[in-house]
Amino acid sequence: MNTSSVEHILVPEAGTAPNNNVLPLILYRSVAQFGNAEEPERTFENIFWGNKWGSSFRDGTFPFHHYHSAAHEVVGVARGKAVLQFGGPDGPVVDVKAGDAALIPAGVVHCRLDDEPGYSIVGAYPPDQFPDCCVLSDEDKIVASVHPDISDLEVKVITGNQLHEIKTSISQTALPAIDPIQGENGYVTKVWD
Repeated sequence: MNTSSVEHILVPEAGTAPNNNVLPLILYRSVAQFGNAEEPERTFENIFWGNKWGSSFRDGTFPFHHYHSAAHEVVGVARGKAVLQFGGPDGPVVDVKAGDAALIPAGVVHCRLDDEPGYSIVGAYPPDQFPDCCVLSDEDKIVASVHPDISDLEVKVITGNQLHEIKTSISQTALPAIDPIQGENGYVTKVWD
């Protein structure tokens, strides 16, 4: 029996955190069922790829406040549990567990506050969208600079002078044509318009 549910949270602008005043964060609860011979990460990759979301990665959630100004991001929790914060240091805190997924609109700040050993996610992006890595402070940039999984992402501290330009980029990020979890007529097509 599938006991999945969907929640959404509008995360408004807060100080230097642009967030997204139009597109809500979408939380899909218990959408992936594990237990067959396939590894949990592959289960989420197959869901995302089947719905044409790509440029995927396997990792954890960064432990510093960051956002993407030109890409929406979906993350599926393949293993373990974590506590995530959205919207910046004063934003909502959400518990996630294996089988859950979050669709994070461009501009919405996110950060891992805590996790249990073995926590693992799979992330993906809509076609033709590629993430940048914007942070809220020099302290976040320092944490990012020593994080082993930052790979080739350029980390940018966005100040007040640059915030207007970043908000323009966020507002111009194309809406996905297909929900990364539920497909063509999925939840995102109903609440992101």
